[in-house]
Amino acid sequence: FWIDARLPFKGNQLGMRIFAHLLASVPLTVLYFYVVIAMRAFLGLGAWGVLAHPRSLLNPFGLLWSWVVYWVIFGAQQTFRYYERYRVGELRLERMERSFSQARLNALRMQLDPHFLFNALNTISSQVERDPRLARTMIEHLGDLLRLSLDARDRQEIPLAEELAFLDHYVAIQKIRFAENLRIEIQVAPEVKYALVPCLIVQPLVENAIRHGISRRASGGTVTVTAERGRNQVEIRVADDGVGLPPGWTFETSSGMGLSVTRERIVGLHPDGNSKFSVRPRTGGGTEVEISLPLRFAAGGTNGATP
Repeated sequence: FWIDARLPFKGNQLGMRIFAHLLASVPLTVLYFYVVIAMRAFLGLGAWGVLAHPRSLLNPFGLLWSWVVYWVIFGAQQTFRYYERYRVGELRLERMERSFSQARLNALRMQLDPHFLFNALNTISSQVERDPRLARTMIEHLGDLLRLSLDARDRQEIPLAEELAFLDHYVAIQKIRFAENLRIEIQVAPEVKYALVPCLIVQPLVENAIRHGISRRASGGTVTVTAERGRNQVEIRVADDGVGLPPGWTFETSSGMGLSVTRERIVGLHPDGNSKFSVRPRTGGGTEVEISLPLRFAAGGTNGATP
């Protein structure tokens, strides 16, 4: 080990290392062999006269055996060395992949934030001259929305309760805009209230349901948000009774940002395939979006079970 650590070779120059050790192994093995004989003689376990007989060098259980042991140790040391290099490389690659994934998730989320803010401001601007009082109320809700968004800016996942608090302010703005033409129903099972979900995951789905489903009906409609516990999963559904999906709709042909970005974020957070994101026509008319995520709880949260 001492010799190998002081060789000037770097990287994968295994051939040069073997050659260097081949040159060093013979004198070192002879030295080691004679040191062992001397120690045995000193301890009374052997004769000093053996040192004077060169024929002892050919003893298969002597010098040759020591030389074989040298190369066994060298092989084990090189195997461990290359394993360590492989392990360090794997850890470095894993860190790079994690950093890339985090940057990609942040980029996807940043796409949603300006998109949402633009739509909210557009909604408020339509009320400024028509009803300044309502516009002020909407601005207050928007301020709360931005505050909650800033509070969660460094987290990819938050408890569902925080996500719903964000949704409440958004819904309040939309209810002012659509009045009785918009009805929102939120049903959340207590046991998933503190389940971790991707930040800003429900609001884009509700916005999409209102914009592409409810607003296109003269009589308006209802958006229903439900969250319940499945088998080791938290299942979230956003359904509306609006105009429904256009014929031949797919993610690839969709011009909207909310659904596509939301799906990409879920896949990015759960690349192991333990999540599900689906969009389908709703029985009776409208659209239903379903999200299934691994059930995990925030630190200090509760699963809602009673002791």
